[in-house]
Amino acid sequence: MQYTERITVDPEICHGKPCIRGMRFPVEVILDLLGAGMSFEEILEDHPELEREDILASLNYAKLLMSGQVVKTAA
Repeated sequence: MQYTERITVDPEICHGKPCIRGMRFPVEVILDLLGAGMSFEEILEDHPELEREDILASLNYAKLLMSGQVVKTAA
């Protein structure tokens, strides 16, 4: 499975922001948690609905977005 398959964009969910597997859990929240210094383990402990691959997918999505390989189409 490619990590980008875990990221969904739906205008009906979180105003079209990229989210994890169709849940109301935006990629930007995961990036904020990592940026605040939380470890993968701490994030997974606090948010049991997430999987390690979701965090990796978020990082990969951010990298692709920054490189111009993903065009954000959300509102």
